[in-house]
Amino acid sequence: MLVDRVLRLEKGDAIQALKNVTVNEPFFRGHFPHRPVIPGVMVLEALAQSAALLAFASFDEVPDETKVYYFGGIDASRFRRAVEPGDRLVMDVRLVRRKSSVFKFEASARVDGALAVRADLLCTRVILL
Repeated sequence: MLVDRVLRLEKGDAIQALKNVTVNEPFFRGHFPHRPVIPGVMVLEALAQSAALLAFASFDEVPDETKVYYFGGIDASRFRRAVEPGDRLVMDVRLVRRKSSVFKFEASARVDGALAVRADLLCTRVILL
């Protein structure tokens, strides 16, 4: 998991989650050795995990091996600031729309109040048999 703690949760509406970024994260090895930064795709994954937590909580479901949320798409993503070891990444995700098993979320991640990443996420809920 790339979410350390849920700071605020409003079922069916929004979640605010936290990722404390430490230098011993496995993705830092070899990624810009002189100035380690989190790969942007990992920040998007942390936002998607926050969105999945919101979806599970909103529908009073417990994550298990039969229910998963897959990325359906990432739109309007923008990377504004590097995320480095020692940063506290605060993620805000809001449920915009749900149609059947497809969800649309607006997501952003900030460090010290400065926007680091913003994206619209599409996720689909899949029941595995």
